[in-house]
Amino acid sequence: MHSSSPVIFRLLHFLLLVYLVYPIYSSKINSHQLINQTFRHEGEFYKLKKTIVNHLQRINKFSLKTIKSPDGDIIDCVMYHKQPAFDHPLLKGHTLLNPQESPRELNQTEILSDNFQLWSLSGETCPEGTIPIRRTKEQEILKDTSTSKFGRKFVTNTRHEYAIGTVTGDAFYGATANINVWAPHVESNTREFSLSQIWVLAGTFGKDLNSIEAGWQVSRSLYGDNQPRLFIFWTSDEYQKTGCYNLFCPGFVQISKQIVVGAAIRPVSIYNGKQFQIRLLISKDPTNGHWWLTYGSGHVIGYWPSSLFTHLNDKATIIQFGGEIVNSMSTGSHTSTQMGSGHFAGNGFGKASYFKHMQIMDSYNKLIPLPNLQVWASNPNCYSIKAGTNNVMGNYIFYGGPGKNVKCP
Repeated sequence: MHSSSPVIFRLLHFLLLVYLVYPIYSSKINSHQLINQTFRHEGEFYKLKKTIVNHLQRINKFSLKTIKSPDGDIIDCVMYHKQPAFDHPLLKGHTLLNPQESPRELNQTEILSDNFQLWSLSGETCPEGTIPIRRTKEQEILKDTSTSKFGRKFVTNTRHEYAIGTVTGDAFYGATANINVWAPHVESNTREFSLSQIWVLAGTFGKDLNSIEAGWQVSRSLYGDNQPRLFIFWTSDEYQKTGCYNLFCPGFVQISKQIVVGAAIRPVSIYNGKQFQIRLLISKDPTNGHWWLTYGSGHVIGYWPSSLFTHLNDKATIIQFGGEIVNSMSTGSHTSTQMGSGHFAGNGFGKASYFKHMQIMDSYNKLIPLPNLQVWASNPNCYSIKAGTNNVMGNYIFYGGPGKNVKCP
């Protein structure tokens, strides 16, 4: 019996006493109506509870081992062939692939640790033949209006603001960059988030856009805290019905047993101090057309099968780098959710957020400098961006901002 049942029974007992002992008030209290409402609410509660339990059973797969992260996350070690990706109808019978070779041009000028996630500090690892998956908790799903919306990204009915660099062309087959990681403030008790990511896009905006996205994100509504986390996303219909964050729905096939998608990143950058960065590469395999995600100088996390897409199954035509926030404020005041470090692009290295060593992959599967990078900020008084090129950082952008300020009331 559910733990709420004793509370319900005590309430019913109280209402019955009111009805029997104080009949003079019974017509005003309408005890029968209150009892009926109590039973109805109890039934609705059990229905919601059952829906959530069923949804959790679909996304939280049976694990051979469980690891407790220092931040409270539970990491499940799930058999490769039992991961959520293979619940997708297009991936039934899909054979797990070996990773493609990393491009020779992917030079790692700075040492990036494979031990960059908080859960790995436990010292425990998953067994061979399994992958680590962050367990979704019941309270995380309860924050959404329905289980079908959990883990989804919606661009309608909310104000998304951007500071991004864009390259467009006939055909791109990948993109890479070093992204420094921060822990920006995000408004509490809202569905707001702050992220920094690479977009790989094809199709038409406002119609049938395909998108593959990867970077770091702070989202209280999705993860329940204010930690920056490695995330991925995909959609084949401009965020309408397909795709989701991380492994919350079938699609992305993970092969790494060292990296958890959705896990917290440590350390983070220090204002006017040491900068911590992650390097991500999204690249299309020329032999099978799948899109691979690689961390650092060659650690393959997994891939998005080409069958998920209608345009990206061929090539990308737009690559974007930068930040995005959601401004849910409806009172006329701008949100104080920060983008990046929370400081404007003009503050420069060590203070503003950056993408550096930005490159795109051409039809010869080679990484090359960005052709004709264009930068744009949707609300420059709140979040700004500037671009440049030098021998130390290659193609780079500085971006970000505090949100609400004197010029952004």
